Amino acid sequence: MKELIWHRQLLPALDRHATAPFLTDASTGVTTTYGEHGARVVKLANAMRTELGLARDERYAVLSLNSARFEELYHAGFLGGGVVNPLNLRFAPRELTHVLADSATRVVFVDAAFAPVIDAVRAAAGVTTVVLLGEGDVPHDVSYEALLAAGSGTVPEEPDEDDPAILMYTGGTTGLPKGVLLSQRSLMLTLYHIKMTVPLEEHDIYLAQVPMFHAASMGVIVGTPTTGGQMVTVPFFDPPAVLDAMEKYAATSTIMVPTMLAMTFAHPAYSPERMASLQKMTYGASPMPRPILDRLRSEQPQLLLYQGYGMTESAALVSVLLPEDHLREDKLASAGRAVAGTVVSIQDIAGNALPVGEVGEVCMRGGQFMSEYWRRPEETAEAFRGGWYHSGDAGYLDDEGFLYLVDRTKDMIVSGGENVYSTEVEQAVASHPAVAQVAVIGIPDDVWGEAVHAVVVLKPDADVSAEALIEHCRGLIASYKVPKSVEFRTEPLPLSGAMKVLKRELRAPYWEGRERSVN
Repeated sequence: MKELIWHRQLLPALDRHATAPFLTDASTGVTTTYGEHGARVVKLANAMRTELGLARDERYAVLSLNSARFEELYHAGFLGGGVVNPLNLRFAPRELTHVLADSATRVVFVDAAFAPVIDAVRAAAGVTTVVLLGEGDVPHDVSYEALLAAGSGTVPEEPDEDDPAILMYTGGTTGLPKGVLLSQRSLMLTLYHIKMTVPLEEHDIYLAQVPMFHAASMGVIVGTPTTGGQMVTVPFFDPPAVLDAMEKYAATSTIMVPTMLAMTFAHPAYSPERMASLQKMTYGASPMPRPILDRLRSEQPQLLLYQGYGMTESAALVSVLLPEDHLREDKLASAGRAVAGTVVSIQDIAGNALPVGEVGEVCMRGGQFMSEYWRRPEETAEAFRGGWYHSGDAGYLDDEGFLYLVDRTKDMIVSGGENVYSTEVEQAVASHPAVAQVAVIGIPDDVWGEAVHAVVVLKPDADVSAEALIEHCRGLIASYKVPKSVEFRTEPLPLSGAMKVLKRELRAPYWEGRERSVN
């Protein structure tokens, strides 16, 4: 008997909630019911097989803003149309060519805005068919609606639990992206983990603003559709559009990464009452600056806050900091406790488990983890050495099992033989009222090996000197952790598609032509 497949989750929900609103596109105001969504998904899955010739284990790519069609493409693939390869909107042409060729993807679904980019790389990447989502006088082979119209209403046969469902490429922060292959089982266990920690309810109105190509959108992709709740999508994160959608549709739940919150608070369109309908918010993806968290809690006291920690390789979720944990001051800096069925272990370089409170690499195991790095058996074996997934994050556990993340191992700074965790320094710098954004990196130093360097963006009309920021930090962290230099920027810090600061880009000018021991 099998259970952990998408058929067993989506199809009953479609039957129970056929007339209920499922998805509203805030950019157009168009709403699709559960019944309408299901009919389109089944026809699409059929047409992908009969019209495009896709096998159920063959990859197809999607390069699109958030939309109902993107959701349909996920669900059609999960029902047997193929293995979805969601493309990061910020991939450069070289990265797109690599991802499409590496995955042997020959069919690409694309928004009009991105069609010229795909057209420029299709020959080199081996793409044979481009399907246009929506309208536009751009290069393509077939329109999405024409393809869908050619499909039948026959539900594909059920897959097996270990059949592939998603091939999601990492953001390429350490070189060319590599594919993470996730199975039906991985996604359904993630769905269970979400439902066991963040209540998904029939009356929820979920605002989807996190990019749907990213693993953090799993709650949108597999969570809300199984509950009878309503989704509202904005094409991309934009503070005024997000606030408008929150108010117009009385959104009750959403995910926002810290950068999104900081940008929203800083925008002239923001006022606390515009977010008043929200009841639940999940945050994660990068460390939450304490001033941002304090402001969120102060101005939105009605919110039940959840912090999620995970990665693409875990189908998004490893641990959760629950609302009741947010009431404990000593736990606010943690990433919560492992979700059911998942075990977290802190290990040294030799794979030995470390005691409570000691910093090491965060390792974990559970049924939701990836099947493999696509066609990279050596890297897969290295990632799962000793039977544990090795995350590359540095952290520790307390005596209650709460996980505290101190840095990415590649972002850790080694200065004079001492380990300096960039996130701790960033929290100190961010606590200054003039600071809007900060990233801390290690730069070459002939004496210390690496020196702590802060890259800072100030709030509008704010003014503070490098010396004053450094002095501010002296009262908060040990002297060897205090930035030795501060660089002010007027433009925002470079962000990945998941809105994480790209420290690799900030480090690159300083390390050009030099070897960095921490990587």
